[in-house]
Amino acid sequence: MTSWQIITKVKKIGKWNKIFLTILWGWTLLLITTPYLLPENSTGDLSGTVGKYDNKEIINKMNPISKIIYYLGDVNCHQLSERSYEYNKNQMSFCTRDIGIFVGLAIGFSYALRKRIELTLPLIIISLIPIGLDGTIQLFTDYESTNPKRIITGLIAGGSTGVALKIIADSLDRK
Repeated sequence: MTSWQIITKVKKIGKWNKIFLTILWGWTLLLITTPYLLPENSTGDLSGTVGKYDNKEIINKMNPISKIIYYLGDVNCHQLSERSYEYNKNQMSFCTRDIGIFVGLAIGFSYALRKRIELTLPLIIISLIPIGLDGTIQLFTDYESTNPKRIITGLIAGGSTGVALKIIADSLDRK
């Protein structure tokens, strides 16, 4: 498919599909590139608690874009350093499982733009089993998941949720 065919394909999708697509990929790209917007070694260990603004001192020294992304990560994710990837010698703003979910959302939505997928309750449940098992077993036992497993389970859950968002966007475009 040529770039012109891609552009004309994008023009044929509805307004809400374009909005969702822009937000999902914009957010995903911001998450992935934010560690590069900071000087090397400027985040340190961001490990903290979900729902708490743990890293004020570090985040307040960042540029405005990084400050927003890292603030959102700080209050919405545990950011445990051993469960987070590091780029440019900076810990990412969200853990690997959350990054997998966000990337999966964008990929799932994009895939659903090209293919009509019938999303059924059994399919949703099946797609959430890996993330549910990995997280729950880790919570209640000595089992410690790995970052590759976290990314994969996040991608699966995010991908099916991305398809669901596409269905929602389609229904909004029909109104």
